[in-house]
Amino acid sequence: MRATLAAAETEAWRRLGLPGTWWTASERLAIACESRAAADCAFCAERAAALSPLSVTGQHTIAQKSVPAHAIEAIHRIRTDPGRLGETWFLQLRAAGLGEEAYVELVSVVAVTVAVDTFRRGAGLPLLPLPQAAPGGPTRQRPHGARPGPGWVAMLAPEDRTDADPDLYQEHPGPRRRYGANIHRALSLVPDSMNPLVGFAGGTVSVQRSDA
Repeated sequence: MRATLAAAETEAWRRLGLPGTWWTASERLAIACESRAAADCAFCAERAAALSPLSVTGQHTIAQKSVPAHAIEAIHRIRTDPGRLGETWFLQLRAAGLGEEAYVELVSVVAVTVAVDTFRRGAGLPLLPLPQAAPGGPTRQRPHGARPGPGWVAMLAPEDRTDADPDLYQEHPGPRRRYGANIHRALSLVPDSMNPLVGFAGGTVSVQRSDA
C-alpha cells in the first residue's frame, strides 16, 4: 500500500472513534459495526433481490441493539441497496425521528467503513478492528449558511458560506471549488464528515435525489 493511501486509511479509521457532530463516538462505532453486520442480513438480501424493496416485509437482523430503529433501517439500506434509495424512504426516516444532520453523518460513517473494508478485502488484508471510543459529546454545530438544495438534505454551497463556516471548497482537503457539482456538496451539512472521504470516497449518492 502506498504511503499516502495508508495515511488516508489510518486517519479515516481513527476518526471513526471520535465524537462526531451529531453522534457520540460510541454511537458512531455502533453504526460502523452495524454496517458490517448488514451484509449478512437475510431481510436485506431478500429486499435487494426483489423487484421493489417496498414489496418485502420483515425484520432486520440487528447486531447493535443500542442503535435506534430508524438508524438501523438507514444503515442497512445504504449498505445493501444504495442504488434504489428514494426521497419517500428518506422522508419516512425523518418522520421516524432521524434528523437530516444525523443522517448525513451516518452516511459518512457507513461510507468510510464500507470503503476501508472493501479495499482491505480486495488487497487481501485483514479487516481492521474498530477503534476505541473517545470521550466527549457531539458538537451539534450546523453550518450557518446551509440551505435546502437539489438533494434530500440541506447543503453548504460555496456562495452561501458565512465567515463562521469552514471553507470546504479549498483545493485540498475536501471538494475542489472549481468542480461545484452537488456530489461534492452532498455531505457539507456536516463538514467534519467530508474529510474522511477525501482518501476513501463513496456513499454520497445516499444524500442525492433519486427516482428509485
